[in-house]
Amino acid sequence: MCAKQVTKKTARQVETTGHSWDGIEELNNPLPRWWVWVFYATIVWAIGYAVAYPAWPLIHGATPGLLHASTRADVQAEIDRFDAANADIKAKLVAADLQSLPANKELMAYAEPAGASVFRNNCAQCHGSGAAGVQGKGYPNLLDNDWLWGGDMEAIHTTITHGIRNTTDPDARYSEMPKFGVDGLLEPAQIDALVEHVLAISGQEHDATLAAEGATLFADNCAACHGEQGKGDRAQGAPNLTDAIWLYGGDRDTIKHTVTYARFGVMPSWTGRLSEDEIRAVAAYVHSRGGGE
Repeated sequence: MCAKQVTKKTARQVETTGHSWDGIEELNNPLPRWWVWVFYATIVWAIGYAVAYPAWPLIHGATPGLLHASTRADVQAEIDRFDAANADIKAKLVAADLQSLPANKELMAYAEPAGASVFRNNCAQCHGSGAAGVQGKGYPNLLDNDWLWGGDMEAIHTTITHGIRNTTDPDARYSEMPKFGVDGLLEPAQIDALVEHVLAISGQEHDATLAAEGATLFADNCAACHGEQGKGDRAQGAPNLTDAIWLYGGDRDTIKHTVTYARFGVMPSWTGRLSEDEIRAVAAYVHSRGGGE
């Protein structure tokens, strides 16, 4: 019986790219035909899209395309449609008396969700998504009853409309604390005594001897704004120093820093950025969170 002869097939010869590493050559295998045709199809599709739709950026805008499509215009059309649908209720909100607004169920049913949207888009960056402020950062908590400039509807509306200590609105609420340390108004030892007095009136651990000395310094330098008892003055935006609510922190080191360098928080004016109905809506929203008076 004859043995079956086995022949070994040789691989089809493929051209190389001419690159070689350690004797290993790089083959120049052609791409699959289907892949090439799909690639060509994407090129044709891209050219057609660039012709039909806005595509090429220009100095002002972009090429409009044969179809003149615009997603921005579509969004604006939707906004305009909703504005038209809410025109009547917005007019009522603008005309309403702010102090009686909380009792108006119809307007509050619109103002609260509308104000929540305005708040999340414009105010949450500083006051937090839940309006509880950013602890230790100088952004007020809007959920409590501690208001520097007042927490009734009118006061909140005024604060939002004009802002605080900005340079763009002449009617912005304004007050400025002296830099007792930087400007040399008090010596370091006097600042230490003053800090102990503030700790004392806020119910914290303190040095009684220094606090007694600080009481006189407080009366001479701080009472004009914060009051003789340190309970603050809303007309000047001076905070109450006798409670546990602190905008920048109430520990010994932070109070010393505040007395030495002062604080000067700024809130922008929203006039021109928000419409009157939006300002009233967000005022109603903030007032309804639980801290409004």
